[in-house]
Amino acid sequence: MLIKPKMLQPGDKIATISLSWGGAGEPDLRWRYEQGVERLEKVFGLEVVAMPNSLKGSNYLYESPQARAEDLMNAFKDTSIKGIVSNIGGSDSIRLLPYIDFEVIRENPKVFIGYSDATVTHLFCHKAGISSFYGPAILTDFAENVEMHEYTIESLKKTLFSNEVIGEIKPSPLWTSQRLEWAIENKYISREMNEDEKGYELLQGKGIVNGRLIGGCIEVLEFAKGTSLWPDKSYFKDSILFFETTEDLPLPSNIEYWLRNYGTQGILQEVKGIIFAKPQHEKYYEEYKESIITIMNELGLNDLPILYNLNFGHTEPKFVTPYGAMAEINCEEVKFSIIDSGVE
Repeated sequence: MLIKPKMLQPGDKIATISLSWGGAGEPDLRWRYEQGVERLEKVFGLEVVAMPNSLKGSNYLYESPQARAEDLMNAFKDTSIKGIVSNIGGSDSIRLLPYIDFEVIRENPKVFIGYSDATVTHLFCHKAGISSFYGPAILTDFAENVEMHEYTIESLKKTLFSNEVIGEIKPSPLWTSQRLEWAIENKYISREMNEDEKGYELLQGKGIVNGRLIGGCIEVLEFAKGTSLWPDKSYFKDSILFFETTEDLPLPSNIEYWLRNYGTQGILQEVKGIIFAKPQHEKYYEEYKESIITIMNELGLNDLPILYNLNFGHTEPKFVTPYGAMAEINCEEVKFSIIDSGVE
């Protein structure tokens, strides 16, 4: 069981942090960072502080993984800080591993939220024994042009600002992956939204299954395999895996390679079910489904419940996924629920 952090409340101090790419500190993107901070303040009533190294720019942070790790350790140590929000992902958070003090994280459980390359930081928290939250980042969801998506706001409030059971996670009726440059002249232009008539898709499975959530960005998880961060196989027993893909739009063959590895490790044979997020731009939407089913056929796991097209990946809006929380896949009604609270 992972330790749940305390729930957030209006007035709490939140730290923003750059654990991978340092774009939040680039002069031409600073407006975007400030827009995201303003939403934390006005929509959620939080006090926001930037960790000292987080806005020093992409070159400095690329060359200084120790400085990034120092920000993370200090954010956990600071008892006045109640939560930590990732500014953006990237590709090299794994370089922080030598500088992480897991005892510091374990002794100071608090909300950490982010997605994509933040998967590595979620594994830091997991190794330390605390729950964290796969969800919005400052430069993307919080800084969404014009206003945040209500679907994302509602999920954040249910998951981080309430200790009640989160409940059913319904599909978002609208979604977007439109690439609109982060240029100041685009600040007041909303991205185009698409209707999602498909909702969740049941790829296979029957009945209702429950399990504790673990997963993240399927590409980033590859960085962690074989390292001290990789969870013991016993942790995957009776879990529900969640996987999503990035803007790199990995080939369907890559999905097959990676899933085949999970099967070879014996992980897929231990889990109760899997949920997959909507691919960005819906690229390879049908092909991914075929690849997933191909590997399940190879492994003789045709009855493993798998839900597809959920809103927690590199499309917006997104819901928040708490590591270690008990979740439920209902194959008969094609529903997904988190039957647990995210916080204490």
